Amino acid sequence: MFNTEKKHIAILGATGSIGTQALEVIREHRDKFEVEILSAQNNADLLIEQSKEFKPNVVVIGNEAHYEKVFNALDPLSIKVYQGEGALSSVVQMDSVDIVLTALVGYVGLAPTIKAIEAGKHIALANKETLVVAGQLVTKLARENGVNIYPVDSEHSAIFQCIVGEFHNPIEKIVLTASGGPFRGKGREFLKSVTKEQALKHPNWEMGAKITIDSATLMNKGLEVIEAKWLFGLEIDQVEVIVHPQSIIHSMVQFEDGSIKAQLGLPDMRIPIQFALSYPERLQSSFPRFNFADYPSLEFEKPDQNTFKNLKLAYEAINKGGNMPCILNAANEVVVSQFLKDKVGFLEMSDIVEKCMMKINHVTTPTFEDYVNTDKETRIKALEFIS
Repeated sequence: MFNTEKKHIAILGATGSIGTQALEVIREHRDKFEVEILSAQNNADLLIEQSKEFKPNVVVIGNEAHYEKVFNALDPLSIKVYQGEGALSSVVQMDSVDIVLTALVGYVGLAPTIKAIEAGKHIALANKETLVVAGQLVTKLARENGVNIYPVDSEHSAIFQCIVGEFHNPIEKIVLTASGGPFRGKGREFLKSVTKEQALKHPNWEMGAKITIDSATLMNKGLEVIEAKWLFGLEIDQVEVIVHPQSIIHSMVQFEDGSIKAQLGLPDMRIPIQFALSYPERLQSSFPRFNFADYPSLEFEKPDQNTFKNLKLAYEAINKGGNMPCILNAANEVVVSQFLKDKVGFLEMSDIVEKCMMKINHVTTPTFEDYVNTDKETRIKALEFIS
């Protein structure tokens, strides 16, 4: 018998791709979910529109320049409005919140996620950088505070769905699938001159700009490898990546008897979002259904880590441990931002990430302050390499 009380949800990053799709899920299941908090960084107009529909208790606008506009629109509706990124770390601790969906992009998701965990809030995690940067710290805090971290990434949700009911059975390995992005099969000569417009044309998924570029460079898969290690308590050699261009099998688990479980479905982020919010219940949905007849063949191939060396760098970073994944992530956030501004080439991105990993001081057992300092130092160094 499932709990019939509504779950009160905080959505950090409500105007982004994950946030808007999460609200689609909630719109279908208003009897199951109540929106308690919505946040956005810059998209004040959409945040106001969402808030008028879902009537959250609290709204946070990150960019303080938009505060007056949001306040004036929502104060008459008795919706509390706060400003600045620091406000997120406070509001996620509210007693009325049951689950925090962290759909923020990048390192900025770390601090509010930690504060939510410390306050005993369950996490629906769409911000993979949180575990990439500080996986050891975050998972330790979650254990200490009795907090569940429900994965929202389609690949990690697939793994989670495959191991439900199998928690007593040891995992031999997991296989994360990758679409290969828009440049699958292309060589370095071709990649020297690709543009951001080409890189932003993902063949299967509709995503934000940052994650779409990460998918094109295979950095997204590298970050997911690190995230998977911490989410599922694995050794890094138990995490394998295979390219699967159709994006129908979202990932697989191989158990010690050799059996493999896979989770399949059309590329639709609403399914993992809904599962993370509703677990352990599966809710009905109106989402399109997969038909095997439409996909008579499914392909698989090894990733080209020599051409797309970000995946190799991610494995190197987690093998070295400490603050090295933090360096990897910070450098990557900088180069992707600069690539989107046409200030760095496609292949140069991984070169600069590698340089930062070589130059920034390695800390074997970092504290939270070490992560903060590493992130700052790496961003400065990456910009120096670019200039």
